Order: sequence, then structure tokens, then C-alpha cells
Amino acid sequence: MAITTDGPRAAAPVRRIRELPGPRGLPVLGNALQIERERLHQKVEQWAREYGEIYRFRIASREFVVISNPATVAAVLRDRPDGFRRSAKLNAAARSLGFNGLFTVNGDEWRRHRPMVLRGLDPAHIKAFHSTLVKVTQRFEGRWRRAVEAGQAIDLQADLMRYTVDVTAGLAFGTDINTLESDEEVIQQHLDKLLPALAKRVLSPLPRWLTRRDRAVEADLAAVHGAVNGFIAAARQRLAEPELREHPRNLIEAMVAERDRPGSDLSDEDVSGNMLTMLLAGEDTTANTLAWMIWLLHRHPEAAQRAAEEVRRVLGAEAHPSHEQLGQLDFVEACAHETMRLKPVAPLLIQEAVRDTVVGGVAVPAGTPVMCLMRPGAVNAAHFADPQAFRPERWLAGDGPGRAAGSAKRVAMPFGAGPRTCPGRYLALSEMKMVAAMLLRTFDIADVSNAGGTDVQERLAFTMSPVGLRLRLRVRS
Repeated sequence: MAITTDGPRAAAPVRRIRELPGPRGLPVLGNALQIERERLHQKVEQWAREYGEIYRFRIASREFVVISNPATVAAVLRDRPDGFRRSAKLNAAARSLGFNGLFTVNGDEWRRHRPMVLRGLDPAHIKAFHSTLVKVTQRFEGRWRRAVEAGQAIDLQADLMRYTVDVTAGLAFGTDINTLESDEEVIQQHLDKLLPALAKRVLSPLPRWLTRRDRAVEADLAAVHGAVNGFIAAARQRLAEPELREHPRNLIEAMVAERDRPGSDLSDEDVSGNMLTMLLAGEDTTANTLAWMIWLLHRHPEAAQRAAEEVRRVLGAEAHPSHEQLGQLDFVEACAHETMRLKPVAPLLIQEAVRDTVVGGVAVPAGTPVMCLMRPGAVNAAHFADPQAFRPERWLAGDGPGRAAGSAKRVAMPFGAGPRTCPGRYLALSEMKMVAAMLLRTFDIADVSNAGGTDVQERLAFTMSPVGLRLRLRVRS
């Protein structure tokens, strides 16, 4: 399959990778010394501004083709799993850490896992889970009220990660772990070490056997695997009830029931890998998007005011939105989309060509890693008016010529595209709107800044997060 953009580029002669522009590198190491892992996304975006929408760079023996044109990116993502797949290095790194779930597996293994994970995260399950989502949100509100009463600044990302872990464990595992009301060591303290460890292994120019053991990460991994194995054991005990085995209520029960079925293709590693993937993905991506969203609302008080007015109008006398009311929070959802456009938590996606193909007019041999940059197109004036501005109204129908048109979601693709679109997108948007509604109805944002008072920095540790945000609130009268 030839993957090209529309227009003149599609008719241009096919080039070879070595004909592409790109930064000069060193023998053997290539461009490795020019890259700081936690700022990789910013470096490759800078190179895209210098060398164009398709260029190349090299880390040791791995030569990357980098693309940033949204149409080309979308075509690559939609050509999965047959034309492109997660990279072999990502797959191996995930297996070495024990979370080879739906996000990292490929081919038939992905096809085998996907239906059960999708069933556990479909809109019907999210709707049925809503009462539990409200309960977790009430606890979250109580935690922030106590911080206000004590005059304390809130470690924004840490608190948001507690919230998202509690939600994920409730939905996927049917378990109320309630980290929000615990001051003891919680699973989140171990989880937030694992995605940086994965990123380090994926981007290291050295083979795995040459890298030093990280005993701290091994201890975090053991703690998380111990918790996940406990969730699996509890699910297996519940499944002793025949009716429940026939009609599992959540993802972990569905996977354990399938694993224990005679002739099943699933293994214990498949079950634990997907459970760990759910915890990691559910915690990190949604929490970081919420952190960026709260920061942006603080910087744009007019948008925060409009969102708060919408929350009060939709909820009326209710303290927290019903499932139906969540669907009416149009401006709040627009704030989430605008946040994901400006601050995508996955600013780059690395795909590997399964077969020889053509990408953007360049011949790409099988096995070549193709790095898709998700932000450049979304902050390009060709697609969005005043592209660097935080303007949530651009996502609302009838907002005039400056709004995001119907093609906007084909340009800003925070949940990916094609068959491997993120299965957790319904849950993520529900969590974002629930937290935003709780915050805007109950509190005023007094301040959001980092500990040093400097500009907030982006840090890439597989996902992109703000560094060190502290939140101060006032309770609304």
C-alpha cells in the first residue's frame, strides 16, 4: 500500500530515505547526543520546522523517518495493524516490564485481545459505571476541600493520578482501592515510575543486555505486579459463581473467564499484561491531560468563567452531573479538546512498517520506524485560526469561520486513528468532564504554578506531562 498525502505530493517521484533532509549526526551514534530523552518531542518538532514535513534522523543503527503532515500521519495510523505496527523495540521493552497488553502487542495477538478490552470500555459499560464514577469524584472533592481548609497547595498531578487510578480500578477490576482517602503508600507511587522506564528502554541506543539493572524500577514493578495478581485472584474467586462466569461484569472478570475456558488462547501473562496496561494508560494519560487543562483554564479566566457558568446551568441543584448531564457539557468538552490539541499527552507515535511501502512520496522498507508527530499539524494556521491560542469555542458548532471545521478531528488526533484508536477514549472524556464539573462548581482556581515559579515545562516520559504543578483553590460561596 502506498501512503501519500493528497495533492501534488502524491504525484511526485518516489524518493529514498537517504535523499531526505535531516540533522547531521556522528558516526555510529548518529543524532543520539543531540537528543535529551525528556525533551525528545520538542527536538523532533524543532527539526520538523527546519527540515519540513518529512525528514530523517538516526539513533545508533536505527534510522527514523519522521512525518508531521496530518493527512500522512492519519494514513499511517489507519494502515494498522496490517501495514504498520508498534515497533519491535517497544514490544520487547513492554514484555521485559511485564505489561504486554493491547497497547503494545501486534498482529494476531492484538486481534485476540481487542474484543474483550473494547467490551470492557464501551459506552454502555461507561454509563453503567457512572454511579461509581460519581462516588470517586465525591471523594476527590472531599480531598481538595480538606487541602483548602488546611491552607495547603495541592500536588496536582499526584492527586489527579490517584483519582484516575481509583476510577480505572473500579471500572476494569471491580475493585475499590480508594487511594484518594489514603495517606499510606499507594499503587500510584509505583505506577508513575514505569512509563519513564519504558521510554528509556525504547529510546536507548544500547541493546538491552548492555544496560545497567535498575533495582528501584524492579522493586516498583514487583509491587505493581503483586497488586495486579491480587486483583486477578479476587476476580477468579468471584467467578466461582456460574452466573457471573457466563456474564462477567468488568474487564478483569471477562479476561479471567476467557483464560480459564478450556482451549483458550489467552495466557496468565496476557491477563496480567492487559491489567497492568489498563492501570498505566488509565492513570497517566487522563491525569496529565486534566493537569494541562486546569493550568490552561487558570491562564484563561474568561474560558474558565464560561465553563463554570455552563456547569451551574446544566447541573442546577445537583452536586455532580448525571451521565446524561455529562453529555450536555459542550463547552467543558471543548476545553478538553482544545487542551489535547495544544498539549497532546502523546506528542509522538512510533510505528514500524510491516512491509515495503511508500509514505509521503518516500519508499519505506519493511522494519523502518516511522515517527508520527501529532502536534505540528494541530498548531498550524493552515488548519486552525490563531493556532497557538487557547480558544475552546473553536470546537463548538456555529462559532463562525475561525472555529475547528468538521475536518478538525482529522488534524488533531489525541486518541489516534484507525483500528488502533484508543479504546479508553469514552472513559477519558467522562473523567475529564466529571473532574472539571466538580472543580468549577465547588472551587475557584486561585493559582496553578510550578514550585519554582518559572514557566511550566513539558516533560516526555512516554507521555507528556507538565513539570511540578501546584494548585491552590478557594471554596466558592
